[in-house]
Amino acid sequence: MGVELPTTEFSDIPDELAMELEAHAHDGAEGHGAMVQLLDEDGRFRSDSKLAESIKDLSKDSLLGMYRQMAMIRRFDTEATALQRQGQLALWVPLRGQEGAQIGSGTATQAQDYVFPTYREHGVALTRGVDLAELLRLFRGLSNGGWDPRATGFHLYTLVLAAQTPHAVGYAMGMQRDQARAAARGEQGGDPGAVVAYFGDGASSEGDVHESMVFAASFKAPVVFFCQNNQWAISVPAEVQSRIPLFNRAKGYGFPGVRVDGNDVLAVYAVTQWALERARSGKGPVLIEAYTYRQGAHTTADDPTKYRLSDEEQAWLAKDPLVRFEKHLRSEGIADEAFFEQVAADGDALATKARADILGFTAPNLADAFANVYAEPHPLVEQELAWHRQYEAGFADADAEATREGGR
Repeated sequence: MGVELPTTEFSDIPDELAMELEAHAHDGAEGHGAMVQLLDEDGRFRSDSKLAESIKDLSKDSLLGMYRQMAMIRRFDTEATALQRQGQLALWVPLRGQEGAQIGSGTATQAQDYVFPTYREHGVALTRGVDLAELLRLFRGLSNGGWDPRATGFHLYTLVLAAQTPHAVGYAMGMQRDQARAAARGEQGGDPGAVVAYFGDGASSEGDVHESMVFAASFKAPVVFFCQNNQWAISVPAEVQSRIPLFNRAKGYGFPGVRVDGNDVLAVYAVTQWALERARSGKGPVLIEAYTYRQGAHTTADDPTKYRLSDEEQAWLAKDPLVRFEKHLRSEGIADEAFFEQVAADGDALATKARADILGFTAPNLADAFANVYAEPHPLVEQELAWHRQYEAGFADADAEATREGGR
């Protein structure tokens, strides 16, 4: 039986999309290359864009749903940040400012697709049906994950930078081979799926990303690399991470790279939809660079005032994805004041539920952590567990002695 080697012929960006990129270079890209945009900063729709056709199928309810999810996840994010400040979470990773990139791309995925997130994709989690309380369980230290990835098509968070990208490519290659075997047996399989691998501009410097792109290109894996360039890898600016626009790196691997205005939810949706359709059809990977901005801290352990200027932050606030989309919905008569008031009320209700969920969680038992070290019982772990129980019992003895002393 012969071995089928990977092809060395790679499809490039279709001519119409290449023309689109050249035609719509955006000032916000600061000379770093063309950038796909459908909504300008005032929410005006660019009907002259060729990609405008791809969102005509979005119903009014779909558009309102996208705004609603953007607003809801921002309110949830604000509440989670407050909960961490009040000692209810060990850490929180804010997403404020990146709602357009996350809701736009997440909405473009289909049920058969699979998502590999980092630790900031709370908005994508919402689009995939993940119970947001499970995110809080993770950051409270009660769970290593919390949700079922098989039920949601949304993998557990990865806290190690870029470690999820090789997993994403491997999973995509597995999907590719499963489909090929089913076809060889003449079986009617379901709709082909694709994988989305999220990572940030800082993680793009990790070797895992490079190795993942080499494998994905060589085997035409059905994977979309989605880089949220939020301008700061903690305190390191994007221009230090890469001397060229990040999306240009795709050329070196032999597949398309596209920069999209990450604060334009409609453009993100259109580009991600195109990339996923391309991947599902067997044409191989795509790199999407969503050019956006992290409005808050990298995590609640970070202080961005130490390395960012307020003028920069104010300039990006004018490009806020939520405000921009609201302007569009209002100007087009798609949403009225009653809608926005209801969304705000629903967001407050979600925040209230999040707080109640946190306070209702059962306190963790550290002894349970010993059971997750090995699949089978291990004598060293059993010895360490016995020592831990003895250590905890020492506190009980000390408390009892203090109580006796206080009663004399």
